[in-house]
Amino acid sequence: MNVKYIKNEDIERVLIGVPSGHKHLRVILILKNETCLVFSEASIANILRGFVFVKTHPVTSAIELKRAKLEKRKHGFAEHQLIEVEKESRKIEDEIASILYDSSSTTTAVP
Repeated sequence: MNVKYIKNEDIERVLIGVPSGHKHLRVILILKNETCLVFSEASIANILRGFVFVKTHPVTSAIELKRAKLEKRKHGFAEHQLIEVEKESRKIEDEIASILYDSSSTTTAVP
C-alpha cells in the first residue's frame, strides 16, 4: 500500500464550491507537489459524519466507514455511501497504526 500523510504544510490551496452546471459541492485539494485531489460532496459528508461522531462521542475512539451500494436511501443521496462498520474501536486503531507504521507500506512523512 502506498500511504501518503498530508499535513497543512503540504496543501497549497483548497477550493470548495459547486462547479458551474452541477448541483453538488466539490472539495479540491491542490498540494504543493501539484497533486490535485477532488472529493465529491457525498464523500466529504460521509467523512465529516464519521469525524464528528468520533470527536464528540464519549466512548467511541475510532470507526470504519465502508463503501456500500444502497438501494433504499433518502431522496437526493448518492447510491454509493460510506457506511459505518460494526467493529471495535481498538481493532480500528490497531489497523490505523499498522497502515501508518508497517514496514511493508511505502509511507511518506508519518509522525
